[in-house]
Amino acid sequence: MELKNCTKCGRAFAYTGSDLCSRCDNTDEEDFKKVKDYLYDHPGANILEVSEATEVSEKKILKFLRENRIEIREADNLLLGCERCAAPIRSGKFCDKCAAQLKKEFSSILQTNKTEPDKPKITTKSNKMYTAEIRKKFK
Repeated sequence: MELKNCTKCGRAFAYTGSDLCSRCDNTDEEDFKKVKDYLYDHPGANILEVSEATEVSEKKILKFLRENRIEIREADNLLLGCERCAAPIRSGKFCDKCAAQLKKEFSSILQTNKTEPDKPKITTKSNKMYTAEIRKKFK
């Protein structure tokens, strides 16, 4: 069991894959539900309206956008930009073009690693390892 400190409140907790303790993680989920419900009732609302109506910070709403949990309706927005080329995006971290390029680069790296031959195994008698009893048999 690995112990970590919560990035939000600083409390120690058993790490389960999230950087937040269970208490803070639950509040994040509650905030997401508020934002989601508000956007369901008010589609097209801007980030300021959502923040004021739900009392969820703009920073947290941007986090939900980066996590692909919600998205911006308009294609030409000034809130979110691709982390690679800075093109405006609706949600996530990368635009479709950069995501495709990254996927292609990663798959080519994986394929080159698969096609490279394994290193030849050294099989000379002097490089082999034995227990002391078996070695005596070879002498």
